[in-house]
Amino acid sequence: MALVPVAEALERLLDGAGSSGRESVALMDAADRVLAEPVVALRTQPPFNASAMDGYAARAADVASMPARLSVIGMAPAGRGFDGVVGKAQAVRIFTGAPLPEGADTIVIQENVRDLGGGGIEVTEPTAEGRNIRRIGLDFSKGDILLEKGRLLDPAALSLAASANHPYVNVVKRPLAAIIATGDELLPPGSELGPDQIISSNAYGVAAAAQSVGARVLDLGIAADRKEAIAALVKKAVEAGADVIVTLGGASVGDHDLIHDVLTGEGMTLDFWKLAMRPGKPLMFGRMGNIRCVGLPGNPVASLVCSQLFLKPLLARLGGRDHRQDVREARLGAAMSANDLRQDYVRAVVKEDADGLVATPFGIQDSSMLRMLADANGLIVRAPFAPAAAAGAPCSVLMLR
Repeated sequence: MALVPVAEALERLLDGAGSSGRESVALMDAADRVLAEPVVALRTQPPFNASAMDGYAARAADVASMPARLSVIGMAPAGRGFDGVVGKAQAVRIFTGAPLPEGADTIVIQENVRDLGGGGIEVTEPTAEGRNIRRIGLDFSKGDILLEKGRLLDPAALSLAASANHPYVNVVKRPLAAIIATGDELLPPGSELGPDQIISSNAYGVAAAAQSVGARVLDLGIAADRKEAIAALVKKAVEAGADVIVTLGGASVGDHDLIHDVLTGEGMTLDFWKLAMRPGKPLMFGRMGNIRCVGLPGNPVASLVCSQLFLKPLLARLGGRDHRQDVREARLGAAMSANDLRQDYVRAVVKEDADGLVATPFGIQDSSMLRMLADANGLIVRAPFAPAAAAGAPCSVLMLR
């Protein structure tokens, strides 16, 4: 099978991917969810002409010129309006959010009032009609579309939905990614290792990548290098309703790389296997009915780079999100040799100087070296057959942090 270019692989991976359904959730649980339908106002806000300040509701004609003395005939706290009518030379003590009393057409702020005692006040600054009043429907009116389908529910959106009297919202279901690590050599963190064993680390980074675009994660643990062990976890993923089955390792060409055989045996139709990229050549993708199967490489760096390039966009699409890679223009901080037929993603430290971004690649790019990836904040993207480039030459950088 020929090596598939990165752009083509991503296009095939995302082809036909749509949101994974909808559900109704309580507004308090809806943070960072994606709306599956518009939010329409169920009420008008404010529902009445309301005071925007603490002060005194009065008639503008009575406070247009100074001095002005008024009689206070009542009080209007928030949540309880004044039932009477404000007449000539009268005022009502009012607080922010309270309904404007009948007869009043302006609010004199309390800083411009002197208490004369005995229910009398003196206004020290003239106040025009309509001042410090929030008119009915100033924010929105019943029936207005307040939030469009596809909107991510951030703090402001959640508060707006609440103010429109929505206790629940319909959101896109979060896709479920089931993660299966494979390998006799792997043990979970905290284990006592034998002489031929290593810690299984990939699942933690891949899970975090999935969660960063709103997906749910089901960690199914580590399968031994036996077809029946891998098949048992694949069946668990299917039973759990996984939208994407993510396997780690076991998708290359060795005698113990069994993922392809197991998945095809369970009904997967292979789409592609092996990409023209470095790191991440042995990436596999196929479909098992409505389930997408992504076989990530076993090398830790390759696994995480492929998660950034392929898994996150796929899960974002399934979750109704718009995910775009943060690719920026920069200059090389060190010379780079000519590239071969694969597209390279080179770990680098990206810094900003007076002329823009400078991306300095690490000298060693072995795909097992996680510390270097953790230290990197960008990946220099080198096209297939890119010629040698000197320090200072322009380059493209995929930002990681």
